[in-house]
Amino acid sequence: MKPPTRIALRWALRQQLQCTHPNPTTLPLITRQRQLKIHTTPSAPATVAPIHGTGPPPEPPTPAADSPTSRLERRKKQASLLEKAQEIRQQSDPSSAPKASGKKARDNALRKRFWEDVHVREVDGAWEVHLDKRPLRRPNTKEIVRLPLSKPLLATALAIEWDMLVSAQQATRQHLIPLTSLVCRALDIADDDEAGGKGMNLREGIAGMLLRYLDTDSLLCWAPPPREHDLPEGAESLRDRQKRAAEEVVGFLTSRVWPGVEIEPVLDGESIMPRSHPEFTRQIVQGWIMGLSPWELAGLERGVLAGKGLLGAVRLLVEWSEGFVGAGVGDGASGAAPGQRRFGVEEAARLASIEVDWQTERWGEVEDTHDVEKEDLRRQLGSVVLLVSGTGRR
Repeated sequence: MKPPTRIALRWALRQQLQCTHPNPTTLPLITRQRQLKIHTTPSAPATVAPIHGTGPPPEPPTPAADSPTSRLERRKKQASLLEKAQEIRQQSDPSSAPKASGKKARDNALRKRFWEDVHVREVDGAWEVHLDKRPLRRPNTKEIVRLPLSKPLLATALAIEWDMLVSAQQATRQHLIPLTSLVCRALDIADDDEAGGKGMNLREGIAGMLLRYLDTDSLLCWAPPPREHDLPEGAESLRDRQKRAAEEVVGFLTSRVWPGVEIEPVLDGESIMPRSHPEFTRQIVQGWIMGLSPWELAGLERGVLAGKGLLGAVRLLVEWSEGFVGAGVGDGASGAAPGQRRFGVEEAARLASIEVDWQTERWGEVEDTHDVEKEDLRRQLGSVVLLVSGTGRR
């Protein structure tokens, strides 16, 4: 068989490279190409710019202080920029101008804020929130929203909520007016109590729903005991933290709110299904809920749904309520001494998120998830305090 040609070429190349006096004319073409440079630009060292500076380094930038006024101005600026962008888009596309102009004419009233100023006024023995000269009305009955004279802070917070809106369209979104929705819920309960129709009324339905949270309260569902190597030495277990928080709240409620009632853990050890409380306990708790005022009942409903538990919401309600369920105005149900911290929003939020806080301490938080849920929980519990608290003025 004839040998491949590349073997002969390699042998000839090797013989030429072994020449005793090689020169550019005798070297093969491949070797001369290897000696050619890749580029003809001469190399030059890098020039490092000298650093000139005197004195200490500058201070790090600090964020500007946020305030309701600055947030309102920022929202107005964003709304105006959005309107300008829509106008530019319509001018660039003339074919869609008739449709856009018709839609703009229909939605013009919703996109603009029809009021300039928001005021709180006392009218006929009640607080009213006025948008310029128009009183704030309830969306379903169109009746004027009237707050008791004992709740000036609630009226002020309601006015601030409407003053922060930049358009009438935002007033149709409940997540932008949460305090207004909560106030209207309390007024709906009061109207339903006055109507007194046959069958299950609104108060009975709320009480039955809240009572179901007693058997699945997060404070009464304890984690199993940790095993030998589950935790580092000296670390507090989740069960110990849950047990300590539950004993404080249950001890307060069984001594000051529901005397003689026994409240025990519903989920303990390795059990899967929670056990129900005795019928005697359920009747006492249900009767206490049925006796709440409309403002207290609406606040308790918001606190239970926010914290997914009844006991923590009752503890917060009793601490801040101006009604008969509180021990007095100004000192709270706990009878805290002057200078001692009362049971407030922060304490109620920690009770509702014991397991989440314990897990994030070990594994860290998920950005835009845990931090958002934490602030939203405190926002909702803060609205409960505003709704039930007051000055005691009648």
